[in-house]
Parts: sequence; C-alpha cells; structure tokens
Amino acid sequence: MLLVEDDHVVRGAMLRSLTERGHAVHAVGTALDALRRVAAETPDLVVLDLGLPDLDGSDALRMLRGITDVPIIIATARDDEQSVVRLLRAGADDYMVKPFTGAHLDARITTVLRRVGRASRTVQPAVHTVGGLRVDVGERSALLDGEPLALTRKEFDLLAYLAARPGRVVSRRELLEEVWRQPSVGEDQTIDVHLYWLRRKMGESAAKPRYLRTVRGVGFRLVAPD
Repeated sequence: MLLVEDDHVVRGAMLRSLTERGHAVHAVGTALDALRRVAAETPDLVVLDLGLPDLDGSDALRMLRGITDVPIIIATARDDEQSVVRLLRAGADDYMVKPFTGAHLDARITTVLRRVGRASRTVQPAVHTVGGLRVDVGERSALLDGEPLALTRKEFDLLAYLAARPGRVVSRRELLEEVWRQPSVGEDQTIDVHLYWLRRKMGESAAKPRYLRTVRGVGFRLVAPD
C-alpha cells in the first residue's frame, strides 16, 4: 500500500496505525514521489492526501489514474458534495473526510479491496465475443477488430459485465450494485463518465453508437453493430 500524506506527523501516525493492523505500507510526502513509486512498483492501494506541497491532490489523482488502475482512497478536508462528485468522477474509488481514526481508515481499505475483488469476479472467467469485440475475462484483455483496447480497471469491468449479457438492457442500478458494488454519492455520474471514455476508446459516441447503446430512462446494452 502507498500512503501519500504531506503532514509528517499525520503521516507517521497513519503509518504506525496501518502497520500495526498488518498492512505493508510505503509512505511519501509529495505527488512526484507518489507517481515515481507507483510507476516503479504497483501497490495494492493508494491513500492520497489532497493537500500536497508540489501539486494539488485532484491533479495528482488524474495523473495517477493515467498510469495505474489500483484503488485510490482520497483523504480530504473537503466535505461538500460537489467536491466529492468531482473526485469520484476523476477516478477515486472512495474518500474520507479528515479527521478520521486508523480503525476507520483500515475498515475503508478493507471494504474497497473487497469491492475491487468482487467487481473483477462479476462474470465467470470466459471469453465473450460480440461482433468484432472479444473480451477475455480471465486475461482481463479486450480486442476490437483484432486491436487491443487500453482500458482502465473499471472500464474493463463495465465492458465485461455488458459483454456477458449481449443484447440485454442493464439498468444503472444493476451496474452500481454488480460492478461498483457499493452505491454512493456521485457514482451515477461515474457510470456516465466511464461509458463516455469507453465509447471513445471503441471509436464511437452516444450520438453515433456501434456497440454501446443507451436505452433512455432504463439503462444500457451492448450489441453487435448492424
């Protein structure tokens, strides 16, 4: 696990608390060090403070999401809904408002890791083929017309879930429950964000869909192109 916290006193206390609870933790104090550490060795999870000295934590989150799909929990003093929604849309898996206890953080870490594990098992290990799309759940890879798709962890989970149910309309609620696993503030918007990027990577859009179709007021379905 990687702990990114500017305040050395808080960082030390969190490091001790998490270590005592059985976590192997590396701690850094800047966004640059976090990016270097994640690029060098992929942690199981990142706890990211927003108040970093070299880069705003929101920007650090977006940069981390550009190089890794590992779960990220935000530690922030910003508790307004708009800020929370922005963080979730930018790729955070969860958030915690300071101050919080080591026991609370440990519980959130356990929940996020369990949720990630469940999401990766939402479909049985298999290969799903829909038109020119091939999704290999066991290998966690997707090909479109023979070309690999560079998908984030959640984009792949979303695509795999839909590909396992070709032609079936899947509701937002089902996606929240089966892919995200823990509905919370802002995740409804998160579905739209992930679909937007997934469509872009597949060379389509909501206005000109090929595989990913929106059923207004109901949900989404994945179909072979006409």
